[in-house]
Amino acid sequence: MTLTVSNLHKTFGARRALNDVSFSMEDGDIFAVLGPSGCGKSTLLGVIAGLIEPEQGDVFWDQQSLRSVPPHRRDFSLMFQDFALFPHMNVYENVAFGLKFDGMSQEEISARVSEMLDLVDLEGFEKRDVNTLSGGEQQRVALARSLAPRPRLLMLDEPLGSLDRTLRDRLNLDLRRILRKIHQTAIYVTHDLEEAFTIADRVVVMNAGKIEQIGPPEEIYHRPSSLFVARFLGLENLLAGQVVEHDGQKVVETPAGTFPAGDAVLGPASVLIRPDLVQIVNVDREDQKDIWSEDQARGSGELGISSPITGERISVIHGILQEVTFRGSTCLIVITVEENQLVFEFLSNVTLPEEGEQIWVGFDPQEALQIFQNGEIR
Repeated sequence: MTLTVSNLHKTFGARRALNDVSFSMEDGDIFAVLGPSGCGKSTLLGVIAGLIEPEQGDVFWDQQSLRSVPPHRRDFSLMFQDFALFPHMNVYENVAFGLKFDGMSQEEISARVSEMLDLVDLEGFEKRDVNTLSGGEQQRVALARSLAPRPRLLMLDEPLGSLDRTLRDRLNLDLRRILRKIHQTAIYVTHDLEEAFTIADRVVVMNAGKIEQIGPPEEIYHRPSSLFVARFLGLENLLAGQVVEHDGQKVVETPAGTFPAGDAVLGPASVLIRPDLVQIVNVDREDQKDIWSEDQARGSGELGISSPITGERISVIHGILQEVTFRGSTCLIVITVEENQLVFEFLSNVTLPEEGEQIWVGFDPQEALQIFQNGEIR
């Protein structure tokens, strides 16, 4: 392991900023630390950098404790949201600043600065006044300066937070390309889901000083480990349910219907229906009309419906279409099911009933349905 964070605890007054935080990184890993404001992300960076002393726990590099190593001896670089460029220095002088203390000759410094500016696509900017640069160009200069000393670990604290959305998206892709090109070990702190998923090999989701989940972006998104993670990802289709046994099988009863419960235990549950894994079901076809009765109209796990796409049996929810919001290539629809509002996403060219009319949506419960009990996924 290159970096190991072990059982970190830190409090500020009555607030617990870090609560038993542990994880490990390998050489070349890019981790994103994701979470809302105040969850402990920046405190974690401060402890790793040596700027904040934890009450318990330790930070190790190649299994060697860093507790007695001061910040300037750790060979870590820290890049902030405001870039912290020196306004009285030009681009060359900003990038070269940290190299002057490494015993390098002027020729070596010049070569390293040129190499870094080439890496961040700022060739020929050496003599430019940093005050005349765009926000994106300033971010690149700050990155070049952070990478110039060849840090063992690069830490980035909301580095794109002050930029507009379009520029942030482009620079985030550039940053990922640069870090992977030079095999740079890095920790990227952000509250922005898209930034974290774009840049990271693994994502650390934090909440109130604790780690809720660690995993690849795909795993975090498709299988959130807790209700907090699901809600932070914007997955709000949550229904209160009850897991019961019916004919020897566990099912979960909800206001939207009864669905397979898998390995859940008997008792209360929260049921998440993923908004991106559903399809419109056409119940006007003659071979489907006879399936709807008064007790079935609320929805059911197995109604004998076959997916129009895959042919597999699917679960179906019946409700009233309340609202359609156009979002370019996709649209969001709001369905009311017994006073519960569910939001789903479809391609904009989907055929929908009029607002106020009945609608049926179907899904594979193995893919789109997730059950949480005591706040954790089952």
